[in-house]
Amino acid sequence: MRSLEEQKAEFAKRGVRLVAVSVDPPAVTKKHAAEQGYSMVFLADESGAVSKAWDLLHEEGHDGHDISRPAEFLIDPAGVVRWANLSDNFMQRLDAEEALAAIDEARGVAKP
Repeated sequence: MRSLEEQKAEFAKRGVRLVAVSVDPPAVTKKHAAEQGYSMVFLADESGAVSKAWDLLHEEGHDGHDISRPAEFLIDPAGVVRWANLSDNFMQRLDAEEALAAIDEARGVAKP
């Protein structure tokens, strides 16, 4: 997530808004985001409903607590998923450059 935050200007240039979803209680997420310097929007999924609906919930995945497995989705304005990246390893995160390349590819932008 750090690399996504660091490249937020590049996402904005492409008209992409970064939104994170967390199963942690809102107060925990807010504190973590502040400590890490994240400016993206965090949505609370404390019940795990969103994570379950998107098949992302890893029950008791970390220290006996439910977590969402890392995943990134590119969703267009019509709500269509144009690209997805899923990981079974909660320690593995997508690099911003990979996400930016996927956005460009989905839009038909040629690589430099």
